Amino acid sequence: MIQFISENILMPKIEKQKIKLWIKEVISLYDKKIGEIAFIFVNDEKILELNKQYLKHDYYTDIITFDYSEVNLISGDIFISLDTVKSNSDELNIDYIHELHRILIHGILHLCGQGDKTPELRAIMTEKENMALNLLQKHNIVV
Repeated sequence: MIQFISENILMPKIEKQKIKLWIKEVISLYDKKIGEIAFIFVNDEKILELNKQYLKHDYYTDIITFDYSEVNLISGDIFISLDTVKSNSDELNIDYIHELHRILIHGILHLCGQGDKTPELRAIMTEKENMALNLLQKHNIVV
């Protein structure tokens, strides 16, 4: 089950049902089954609070993923700062919804076991994000 929750910020205009199908397809590519996944959209203040409290980091980020997966059943809470997604899309001159899709799938890839702590792992993550983003058209998702 995939949920989309908004805390103190407007829910982004995404095609939730199509996004769910896309995410399920990506998860299946990694031989995983879907458990309980919650995307929680927040503002910068909330993501900073979470980053300080749980990760001991004193900076803003676009995403924090809490992984509750067991073996091949992926579950987790994925907090996304829409403020930072917007800042990143502006800075990179990328469409906001495209950047949001990238961040959504970034969290899913973390739940599937992909890390990004080193430059090598970040490069692999980006490659996997791009492969997943290429599937959006198959699901008639506006990019």
